[in-house]
This record gives sequence, structure tokens and C-alpha cells, in this order.
Amino acid sequence: MRTDLFDFELPATSIALRPASPRDSARMLVVQPDGALSDRTVADLPQWLEPGDQLVVNDTKVISAQLRGRRIGRETEPKIEATLIKRLDGSRWQALVKPAKKLAPADVVRFGNEGKVCLLGHLDAEVEAKGEEGEITLSFSFHGPALDQAIADLGTPPLPPYIASKRTPDDRDAADYQTMFAANEGAVAAPTAGLHFTPDLEAALRRRGVELHRLTLHVGAGTFLPVKVEETSEHRMHAEWGSISADTADALNAARAKGGRIIAVGTTSLRLLESAATEDGTILPFDGETSIFITPGYRFRVVDILMTNFHLPRSTLFMLVSAFSGLDTMKNAYAHAIAAGYRFYSYGDACLLFRARD
Repeated sequence: MRTDLFDFELPATSIALRPASPRDSARMLVVQPDGALSDRTVADLPQWLEPGDQLVVNDTKVISAQLRGRRIGRETEPKIEATLIKRLDGSRWQALVKPAKKLAPADVVRFGNEGKVCLLGHLDAEVEAKGEEGEITLSFSFHGPALDQAIADLGTPPLPPYIASKRTPDDRDAADYQTMFAANEGAVAAPTAGLHFTPDLEAALRRRGVELHRLTLHVGAGTFLPVKVEETSEHRMHAEWGSISADTADALNAARAKGGRIIAVGTTSLRLLESAATEDGTILPFDGETSIFITPGYRFRVVDILMTNFHLPRSTLFMLVSAFSGLDTMKNAYAHAIAAGYRFYSYGDACLLFRARD
């Protein structure tokens, strides 16, 4: 399909720069299978679910993957910003860097902040290889847990560019940009639908008879990279690591056999569930990478309802929700959301999507 089919105009004023407080007070647009729209709040979620339904959340934890430093060892020492996107081994990471043109293989970047102490006061990394669109491979001077601690000491959570370009990240973001389920470190972006949850909302869901399950998908580089090709078939998705335990798979399969619906909290949860499913919809344990790219025409095997945020024009995520609820339905829903003042993107409001009828 042409990627321009997924374009729409979004006013800059629609982009949320801070989350709602409390989190479950965010607005929630309910999109029903026939395209009918209802304006609600996240706190209303239990009213839209039934006893026996199964809610699946992503428990990945965002690491302090944004590093700032300078190139050393040459006459000039330009400032370098790096966002770690994928661990390769104990001392090597793939990263997105700015300005990439200032770096060449064998260059050394010294990361460090005045006022922050990391072991010897800084962290060095050699540029091992250089790829496309600002991607490089960094080989760090530390290894394993020592490197993890150095990154935690020196780095900051990598807020999306559409927030970071409008204001300076601060200490509030360290808490705001983690979900209440965050447990397994490895993501470079938050699974943002989970940001809406609070202990009170979880308790209300359990009282409703809705069970909650966890999986892990470490959100990676694809979140930051726009779709630049003209046809969806030409776009390359970055692989992300995920895991679904045997206990979780068994519980979800048993619930589905009794008529319970699967509600994915976030596109990351949906993508991993669909990656782990067989043709007949059986969910298998999963431990590995997925690069599944869901566009209209995809046959969903597992997920019945999707709770997600409002996404960027021409993004893989808007393509996914269009596959789930229908392109025309989602364009109409987004037009309504913009006109009604819904807040978009990571810190924005939510929508609850029921899968389009086959």
C-alpha cells in the first residue's frame, strides 16, 4: 500500500508535553467495530470489558539510553548525542547518533556530564562501524554490569524527539516515562499505553473479573525512525527482543477457550502476541526477536481489543491500528480526536479499539 494513504494533518498544539495527572484521568476515545465513537476516560476502561477478559501489558523498563559527550583524539572535539537502541554483547551497542557526519570508524567518543560521577568520571566508546540513517556500532571501554551501571549513571531516558525538541527533559520525566509495570530493563522508549495505568485502575479491573498478564518487548529503534518509502512493502522494521512465558501463554489460551477476549495494552503487546501465535490462534511461549510489520490486510490471530495512544502520521503504528480497526474508521476517529482536543503521542490520551468485523 502507498504510505501516503496513512498521512493526516496534525496541529502542533495536539502534541502532549506532559502526561495527565493522575494517569488514569487521561481521555480515552472508544472506537467500536461499526466505527461508532465514544468520548470517555481511561478510568472508564473496566466498563468496556467483561469478566473473563484478559489484559496483557508490557513490563519492559526504559533504560537511560540517551548519552551526551564529545569526539576526542582529533583537533576538534564536536559534541555528540547518542541514543542506544540495541545491545549486541557485553560491551557493544548499536546507537543512533547526531551529528553522524562528525564520526568515522575508529573515532572515540567520551561520554560524561559535569556533576555526575561514573566510575572514573567518564565513559569512552570507539566507533566500530557506521551504517545508514545515523546508526553506528559503539564498542565501550566497560563490559557487562560495569557498563550497565555507567550508562545508568551518565544517561537519561530518551524522550521522543517530538517532546524533547519542544522542552528540556527533566527529573519528572524519569518517573513519568516509566509504566507502573516496568521491571525488565532494555527498552529505549516506553510502551506508552501502559503509562495510563494506576494501582486504582488495576484494582478496578480485577474487581470486574478481568485478569492481568505480563509479557516483555524491549521497544527499539523503530519507534524513532519515520517511514520514508513510498510503498509499505519497501519499509524495513527493526527487530526487537521479546518474551512470553509458558505460564502466560497457557493462561491466555485457557481463557480464550472459555470465551475470554484478549486485550493488548499497547501496540508492543499486540505485536508480540501476534508474533507468538500459530495460524489457529494458539499462543506459544516466545523468547527471541520479532520484526513483524502489520498493515491493512493482516489477519489478526489473537488480539480482540487494543488500547493504545494516538500515533504519528505515516508511522508503522498508525498503519497497525488501521489494520486493526480499518483505515477509514481510524482516519475518522483521528479527525474527531483532533477536533475534540485529544492529546497525541507518548504523553497523550488513549483510544480503545475494537477489532473491525471480518
